[in-house]
Amino acid sequence: MASATSRSLAIVTGASTGIGYELATVCAENGFDLIIAADEPKINQAAQAFRTLGAEVEALEADLATVQGVDKLYEKAKSLGRPVDALLANAGRGLSKGFLDQDFNDVRKVVDTNITGTMYLIQKVGRDMRTRGRGRILITGSIAGFVPGTYQAVYNASKAFLDSFSFALRHELNDSGVTVTCLMPGATETDFFERADLMDTKLGTAKKDDPAMVARKGFDAMMKGEGDVVTGWHNKLQTAIASVTPAGWLAEAHRREAEPGSARR
Repeated sequence: MASATSRSLAIVTGASTGIGYELATVCAENGFDLIIAADEPKINQAAQAFRTLGAEVEALEADLATVQGVDKLYEKAKSLGRPVDALLANAGRGLSKGFLDQDFNDVRKVVDTNITGTMYLIQKVGRDMRTRGRGRILITGSIAGFVPGTYQAVYNASKAFLDSFSFALRHELNDSGVTVTCLMPGATETDFFERADLMDTKLGTAKKDDPAMVARKGFDAMMKGEGDVVTGWHNKLQTAIASVTPAGWLAEAHRREAEPGSARR
């Protein structure tokens, strides 16, 4: 990647498919070169697509659930000799079924991907941004963070963490020149539900939002420096209802949607 360019530079994680892919697309379409990362070879195919949009792209296959994977991504960015203007921390993982029935290695993978690796990357890149007095951070949270996730307990809890963390970090960085935006989509048409083994649930088979729409809303909010964006009117309604509904009721409603086998009932 050339160092002399008028284009800005963005890191997008989880960019091989879904919302991450669409976030990288909209970045490329709006003057950003890219460093993209995911834990699968598809990231190299995605890079080819983004290059057709005029972006210079560095693709990295790395496990961002690990400190080593995040370090690898950060060193790739530093090696380019260019400042990172935007960090779109989107990498995430889901997991279905009851918590006591889950393999704890799978549980750890969700926590380490969604929380630990995300925080570590944000801290490393965010420190550089604060030193320069300029930068944008977009964190993909979820409206799932507003609801106790029966049969998705760890995933929803991880998103509650990210939603809360985003707001706190934003206010810690007041007047620093660095903005933090939390993108909070609802169910979106990606391969997330298949990977999380949710295709036998009502939640997995229900109509979902377009990932390109979600990404565009998130990107626009990031560029405006807004604190958060909930995509889709139905998701905004859900968050409003969740804020005034007892947690027990929300947990029971989620059970009916996410219980294994519920799609056949």
